[in-house]
Amino acid sequence: MTATEEARAKRDAKLDELHEKLTGAVETLVSGADWARALEFAARFRSRSFGNTLLIWAQHQAAFDAGRVPAPVPTYVAGYRQWQQLGRQVQKGQPGYMIFAPVTGRFASSNPADPLSWRRLGSREKYKVNEVLRTRMVGARPAYVWDVTQTDGDPIPETPAPKLLDGEAPRGLWEGLAAQVEALGFEVLRVSDAGRIGGADGLTDYVARQVSVRTDVTEVNQVATLAHELAHVLMHD
Repeated sequence: MTATEEARAKRDAKLDELHEKLTGAVETLVSGADWARALEFAARFRSRSFGNTLLIWAQHQAAFDAGRVPAPVPTYVAGYRQWQQLGRQVQKGQPGYMIFAPVTGRFASSNPADPLSWRRLGSREKYKVNEVLRTRMVGARPAYVWDVTQTDGDPIPETPAPKLLDGEAPRGLWEGLAAQVEALGFEVLRVSDAGRIGGADGLTDYVARQVSVRTDVTEVNQVATLAHELAHVLMHD
C-alpha cells in the first residue's frame, strides 16, 4: 500500500467513525423535547451544519461524563489554529471533537443551464473566458475543534445565545439545513400532510434524490424532521 492509499484508508476509517457518532447522536434524540433542546443548542452554532452540531454536542457530553470539561454543554468551539489566533492554547491532553469538514471542487461550464455540461477543473486549471465557474462540495474529511473550556489564555468576548420560542424554530435554521441537503444533491420538498409520504413526518427518496417534510406540524417539528432526514442523507452519502 502506497503512502497515499494508506492516508486515504485512514481518512475513510475516520469518516466511518464520524458516521457512527452521528448515528448515535441522532438515536439519542427520541422525544420532541429532545429535538427542541438540540435545535436550541444548534441556534448557537449557526455557522456549522446541524450534523456537525450534533457531533460536537455528543462528544462534549462524553467529555463531561469523563470529567474532562466542567459543563455538559459547549459554549464556544474553534479549531486549533483559530484558538491560537485568539490568544488561547488547547490544554495538553485534551482530545478534539471530530467533525466533517467540506472538500470542495471547482466546476466550469459554458452552458450553466445544462447540468451535464459542468466539468471539474484540476487544482491549477483555469476556466475559459466563455465559462461560468462554481464551487461545489464534493466530499468530506475529518477535522477537529475544541471548546473554550479545553483551552487556556486570553479572555474572549461573550456571544449572545438566541432563545428558542415555543413551537418556533431558530431563525434561518430551516434554510441552513435545506442548504446542507441541497449541497448533497437532494431536493427539499414540503408536503401538506403525512398521508402524502406514507404516514411519516419526513421521507428521503434516494433514487429521486428528494427529501420530503410534512408541514401540518409546528416549525420546530418540521425543522427536527428535516434535520433527521439530513442525518440519513449524510450517513447514506
